Amino acid sequence: MPEGLTFVVGILLGMLIGLVASAAFQFSERQRAKPMPTNARKETGATATAVLNAVPQPHIIVQPDDTVERASSLAYAYGLIRDHALRPDVLDVVRETRKDGSIVDLELAIPRATLDDAVDRRVWLRAAPLTGNRVLVLFEDNTEKRRLEETRRDFVANVSHELKTPVGAISLLAETLVEVAEEPDHVRSFGAKLAVESKRLGNLVQEIIQLSQLQEGDSLADSQLVDVDTVVAEAVDRIRVEAEARNVTVKSGGEKGLKVYGDPGLLTTAVRNLLDNAVRYSAPHQRVSVGVSSYDGEVSIAVVDQGEGISREMRDRIFERFYRGDKARSRETGGSGLGLSIVKHVLVDHGGRIKVWSEPGKGSTFTMILPQAFTPEIKELVTTTPVDLRRT
Repeated sequence: MPEGLTFVVGILLGMLIGLVASAAFQFSERQRAKPMPTNARKETGATATAVLNAVPQPHIIVQPDDTVERASSLAYAYGLIRDHALRPDVLDVVRETRKDGSIVDLELAIPRATLDDAVDRRVWLRAAPLTGNRVLVLFEDNTEKRRLEETRRDFVANVSHELKTPVGAISLLAETLVEVAEEPDHVRSFGAKLAVESKRLGNLVQEIIQLSQLQEGDSLADSQLVDVDTVVAEAVDRIRVEAEARNVTVKSGGEKGLKVYGDPGLLTTAVRNLLDNAVRYSAPHQRVSVGVSSYDGEVSIAVVDQGEGISREMRDRIFERFYRGDKARSRETGGSGLGLSIVKHVLVDHGGRIKVWSEPGKGSTFTMILPQAFTPEIKELVTTTPVDLRRT
């Protein structure tokens, strides 16, 4: 159970149990067997109500006959209460608590919509006994927390898997080099492969570090005015060697002199990652283009290729970490599956977004869209000779 929720439940149950303990101390067994006076019941009920009103936790109070005494609006919004009655699974928990006098936890998967691909809402709830045979139900929406836990778990698993391949290859190649140390031709061949795997491992580690830094949320602590022309030129320069090796032409053009606010290094990395993908998935003698434009207060940086294109099914997942549609092709091209995820996080941190157009066999266009920076025009001051009013 979440720590914050544990703390709230502890306070709430402690105060309510304290009320019961105080009553047990003040009255004898004979007095406690008698019905509680109306004023005492009102006072206890008012105290419990005041405690619940002070606690921000959504809740439901269930009476001895299983009817709802009071409930937060979220209980109805989440479907825990339908037609003034508890959901069957929630009612089972309430009855179990009332029967055993114990605290019972339960996690529910509640559909958000009737669509097949709708993600279930994960609601954690806890039922605890109250005085008068009533039951208190506290609940919390853990959907986002669960998603983050699953994402973190998948990320660790993917990182471990991705690191195993180059590390294993490097180890194997190193052993082979030792065995063929007296054969120069084999040494050169395996040495070249060792360099490739080492570079792949270095790039993967660097991209993991970049992605973790972007997720910290403070990547724009030193934001500055950035010249888009410089960003594009540097990104093209970084990819030039790879493009020449694959015999792919890279051209840039468009509107000049545009500015944005942000981190020039991160923006350059984002454009380079798009260019890197475009070059890797282009056939020899094809062209990759970078175009810059502005419209309605926004700057667009579009990277266009003539490659294989992306199917509609893949377009919905290409920005996921480590996702690669064609794993064999990605291994051949050296892709890690982190480049587009880094691009997405860079744009989100800069208040921008990315658009994708692609058709299988017709190529792809990735467009980075960023808020345009406007700088005030500074007019030169015109100095004049002061006039001596005494001479006029």
